[in-house]
Amino acid sequence: MSKNTLLCAGLANSRGTRDMTPRDVYLTRAAEIIAKVDGEADPALKAEFENLGRAYLRLAEQAERNDRADIPYEPPIKAANNP
Repeated sequence: MSKNTLLCAGLANSRGTRDMTPRDVYLTRAAEIIAKVDGEADPALKAEFENLGRAYLRLAEQAERNDRADIPYEPPIKAANNP
């Protein structure tokens, strides 16, 4: 996985950390983990970092889908006579 993959996925966020969406947080975490891949000598750890980075990218994709779903949550209505 290349660093360009993360940039193409929309990692660049000029709004800063205050306005980060869950997607942005996952993408940032993926970038941090993928950066560790380059400095890791152990092939097993390198593979684990790559897998973890991909997992965070999947979380970012899911967060983006969730943002588009716009499903309101309404708690169930309690009956007045039910304790």
